[in-house]
Amino acid sequence: MAHMQTALPSEMAVSPGPAPINIGMTIRDFRLQKGMSQGDIEKRTGLLRCYLSRVENGHTVPSLETLQKIAAALDLPLSQFFAEDSVKDVPGISLKEDEIRFLTQVQRYSSNLGESDRRLLLAMVRKFAATATLSIS
Repeated sequence: MAHMQTALPSEMAVSPGPAPINIGMTIRDFRLQKGMSQGDIEKRTGLLRCYLSRVENGHTVPSLETLQKIAAALDLPLSQFFAEDSVKDVPGISLKEDEIRFLTQVQRYSSNLGESDRRLLLAMVRKFAATATLSIS
């Protein structure tokens, strides 16, 4: 009989797929883009600031009802928290489709980085942006 070799689970090819959504970081990013504090969200939703901090830092996962309250406080549709293309239009800067795709991937995968690695990545992006030719309207 021929010897059949079977792959162990650790040897099977697994496609990485997109990184899971870090809802807390997504909320923080939108909040900061809007120039709002956790206190502003607290006033608009009635959710305690300490709870919002726990959500943003990934210590707790909010219910859909709570996410809807936060989205409303940020003047966003709930679906925006889960949008694939989360890189937003920046006034005065025109990006090509491949640049938007790249930045979206960087944003998605950077959510798994520690604070010092995130700062390093931001410094590298700033250096690249300073030397890149962006179409500025």
